[in-house]
Amino acid sequence: LRQVSDLSDFSRGHWLRELLCRREEPSHVQSSPDGQHLLLLQKSRPPTLPRVVAFQRHSIAGADLERSWQPPQPAPVGLLFLQSPGAPRSWVLAVVWEHGRTEVWHFVVAVGWQLLQTLELCQGARARVVSVCSQGASLVWCEERPPLGAHSDMSKCAFRFCVCARALEVGEQGVRLGTVRIVLHNSPEYQVLASPQHVFLVPAAAGFATTSKFLLIWHPEEAEFTITAPSAGFIHSKVLRSSSESDFRKLLLGSVGLLSGFAPLDIHTSTVSNSGGLLLVSTKGSVSMVESDGTQRHIFDLEGGPLAQGSPVQLKTFGSILACVLAGVLYLVDQNSGRLVEKEVLSMKEVHFLESQGEEDSIQLLSQTGIYSFSISKSEDSSRPEPCLVEMVFEEACRYYQRRSLSSSKLTVEKLKKGGTFQAPVVLAAILQHSLHQKQKPAQGLQDTYAKLLSTVSLELQSYMSLELLKACVVCAPESEVESYCKELVEQEVSRILQSDMDKDNLAYLNSVFASFPKAAWKAIRSCLQLQQNGDGLLVARATPEVWKKVLCQPQLEEVGQNGMVPLFELICASFLRYKPKWLPSFVELTQQYLSSSWSYSSKEGPEGRVPLYKRALGVLARKNKHGEADDEMELELLLCSKRPKAILQALHLLIRLKQWQRVVEVAEKFSKLSPLLNKEIFITLLAEFAQHRELDPYLDRLWPLCPAELTASDILTVVLQHLPHSQEDPVPFSSEGNQLTVGLLKPLLQRVVQRPSVQDEMYSDALQSTTFPPPTPPREH
Repeated sequence: LRQVSDLSDFSRGHWLRELLCRREEPSHVQSSPDGQHLLLLQKSRPPTLPRVVAFQRHSIAGADLERSWQPPQPAPVGLLFLQSPGAPRSWVLAVVWEHGRTEVWHFVVAVGWQLLQTLELCQGARARVVSVCSQGASLVWCEERPPLGAHSDMSKCAFRFCVCARALEVGEQGVRLGTVRIVLHNSPEYQVLASPQHVFLVPAAAGFATTSKFLLIWHPEEAEFTITAPSAGFIHSKVLRSSSESDFRKLLLGSVGLLSGFAPLDIHTSTVSNSGGLLLVSTKGSVSMVESDGTQRHIFDLEGGPLAQGSPVQLKTFGSILACVLAGVLYLVDQNSGRLVEKEVLSMKEVHFLESQGEEDSIQLLSQTGIYSFSISKSEDSSRPEPCLVEMVFEEACRYYQRRSLSSSKLTVEKLKKGGTFQAPVVLAAILQHSLHQKQKPAQGLQDTYAKLLSTVSLELQSYMSLELLKACVVCAPESEVESYCKELVEQEVSRILQSDMDKDNLAYLNSVFASFPKAAWKAIRSCLQLQQNGDGLLVARATPEVWKKVLCQPQLEEVGQNGMVPLFELICASFLRYKPKWLPSFVELTQQYLSSSWSYSSKEGPEGRVPLYKRALGVLARKNKHGEADDEMELELLLCSKRPKAILQALHLLIRLKQWQRVVEVAEKFSKLSPLLNKEIFITLLAEFAQHRELDPYLDRLWPLCPAELTASDILTVVLQHLPHSQEDPVPFSSEGNQLTVGLLKPLLQRVVQRPSVQDEMYSDALQSTTFPPPTPPREH
């Protein structure tokens, strides 16, 4: 820390130091846009009066600004610096009081502070302002509107607040207020925080539990509200076209059921960053950022465990650096990567951040003893445009080596950098440092061995740079071009994942990609597997064996299912069912062909050793919400394309249940040739059906040739007698119903079995057909 002022260069500097040293309520300190003025809002206990005091540097003399009030008189709720449209560097100070009175002050050199005008912000005399902010040229505030009559039930007057906006114009003729715009009425109490384009509505700490589970984001230009919950992200957005639609309860009408299941917000401190996001600090010390579209990302966890209710946390952003002061410790965190850049223990407990005029690499702090400047150190690692990329290399290397280590000790980034055992991440980090950020001379300063490796991985580095460029295009592109960029981005991401290890993190990432961009993911997987139809209309794939292994990778059960993840093969099958269902059986068949050439069919190391592929595809089919005739046909195709005996028998039973007798016979004729055992199972199944009804009678001339050679007449009669339908009446020789089995129907089969030679006859047929018996004696040797 470097002291830049001991407060003696401010007017009444000794009094400023005295006010800062008082051990009373926390003070609110704010600096003017030009950095020449300090405003101190001091909340004191009796007999000292609370006051607002302005201090300016000695170089600009003039009348002082000091306003005090006697409780229970209304207190100021906001000190706002507003830009004057006429002069870019000119500004005014608006002091907004609880009862809506707004004092607009202006500082004139050599004259001092002058009250330009006093305005009434609220329309109702009984209204009370609880929070106020400035958004562009408008004031946005939340006011309480007490009910006219006293209600015993507090729930009836819980939604007695209203969020309003009003333009404030400063011109040569004075200050003028525009008409009041009702942003949201009949709402709970909110703290309003403004960014350049949006206004965040954060529930008050004393709000009701039912309304403190979500945040609201108001977009003034679009007249749109976004509902978001940090635990769930974006929930709903609605355009409020008229004042009748700006009712709080109507806004939540379609999301009440979803919001009721969320936990209340855990917010200790909230402020707006210079990038326009909302910074939130939870009572557990977790710092996160809520973007204007409702998405949230975690940035950093403060040390020290849970935060007490009264412990202040100071937050401010300087460029891409987030500065945070907690209990006398200054944390500097990279907002983009969440990496702790620096940690400094301060000698003073209570400090306030000030605006750093034109210095993005320094932070100014106000304490009881003066103003201090803290320079953000630019070491060799942190001075690069993307220091987090090098850190990612070491973090990924830690996970890689930890999975393959037999030691129980945890491997950290520091150990990896200092140990010297693992050279691969060190080499890759050096290459990245010199190639990505020294485009003119990429190999400058590299060792010879590193330079050779750089030429080897140059294509991968180019792919990485093009991917980063594409991501930037997605962020900055207009809405009409986002879809085309997303398709290309998804294809590159899917291709990248298929070339890396399919661990739990990559699988979770692929699940999110398929869920967020289903059509783009489908096209990407078709491209990666090179799926297309040949001239005969058959599906072919030209994927490499490595890609096939990633497709068939099936994580352990404990790694999936807990958070909804499904393996990649199931993701691809779901895409086939959604966009090209006719190709799914052919895809399963192609995958089985690859398996048969790579692993033994019963190998436990291969993917097929766990769950057969057709069963995995059937599991995806079973998860569909609606099941129709097309799904029955798909189930049949999947069972038959597997060519597994159990699956074929299952398909045969399904066809019998559907009473598709023509296809029953066709399947029996086709698959009976695969093996004698399967032939026997199929024939016995159809013989049992033949004994129960007469539906198969038109196809008997096609069924009897399927009879296995080892079945005898007694075997056939046994099967028939076991499956004859049970009748309630005594059997009669001649039935009028015409649906009973007769000997005449069985006669062709029995004759066929009796007339063909037995198995034993075939065994000895060669010997019985010999011309001489016994064979002649071989000639003797003399």
